[in-house]
Amino acid sequence: MNATTRLHALGQSLWLDNITRDLLTSGTLERYRTELCITGLTSNLAAFDQAIRDTAVYDDAIGWKIRQGMPCETLFFELAMEDLTRAATLFRLVHEASHGMEGWVSLEVSPLLADDVAGTIDTARWLHTSAQCNNLFIKIPGTAAGIQAAEELIFAGVPINITLLFSRGHYIAAAGAYARGIRRRVYAGLDPKVHCVASIFVSRWDQAVKDMIPPALRNRLGIAVARQIYKTYRERLIAPQWRELARNGALPQRLVWASTGTRDPTLRSGYYVEALAAPHTINTLPGKTMLEFAERGEVRGAMRDDGGDSESLLAEFAQAGVGIPALAAQLQDEGRLSFIRSWNKLMNLIAAKGKPT
Repeated sequence: MNATTRLHALGQSLWLDNITRDLLTSGTLERYRTELCITGLTSNLAAFDQAIRDTAVYDDAIGWKIRQGMPCETLFFELAMEDLTRAATLFRLVHEASHGMEGWVSLEVSPLLADDVAGTIDTARWLHTSAQCNNLFIKIPGTAAGIQAAEELIFAGVPINITLLFSRGHYIAAAGAYARGIRRRVYAGLDPKVHCVASIFVSRWDQAVKDMIPPALRNRLGIAVARQIYKTYRERLIAPQWRELARNGALPQRLVWASTGTRDPTLRSGYYVEALAAPHTINTLPGKTMLEFAERGEVRGAMRDDGGDSESLLAEFAQAGVGIPALAAQLQDEGRLSFIRSWNKLMNLIAAKGKPT
């Protein structure tokens, strides 16, 4: 039994953090599903950029759509939805067998909308309606505007992946938006079964503080924050407010561990994956991390519900001058700007590919 299969047996879902047309047409994604227990995937702008830039697979479609006068943004969403709905079909059986808890794929709204509540809501609803796909999450960032949009989208019945979350405060905001949206559906007599996940970015914490802290604390902040969030997540699931919603048929908003590839070359590739093993959560893995972990990773047991040593570790970081709320806000803003740069780069690439040669 390989390591990804052991993680799945522990109760953690594993998603691939990548989507390209070649993964679909070559049978590779199907092999990951059957051999490595991959039960979903998330898309990202960098993966689409690389696939469009380095292959000719999308060239004919881009050229034809550009000649029809289609804007680059609309063109991208059409290409992405073609790939993602095909991937969703591959995962449909596991989606149905798990009563909707597995088998999801994700498509993000334009990062240019990160501070636009109305624009995020309109785009997310358009993508959800256009895809006509029951196992497609619409990804929206957990910015202040994104959190407002999340509540409205949940109330509207749109499955969403709230992403770009870093701290416990970020998670609580995302969980609150989900609960409010579901509560409004209950009061309105609507079906409360709307799926939602909250994606926590992990490894970027350690890169942000690597030059600020003593050697003994290096590469420990991301995991400490994740454990603190997991403790809060477990507490919310047994809180009276949530149990009331659950009695009405509401589904738990699961945690997704994102940014779980190692950025420090001194770390083994499965460092974060091993530390984040936790039942009823999801780990979204970069392709390289997934393959290396499957071959050489270890599963040492599940994360503790009480957060383990997270609070004492975070106190050590505070003594070293690391302010968690301020740094979380900085990381979220840096992530937002990074996504915007990736988006603009991708739009420029699509425009260049569409020019006649």
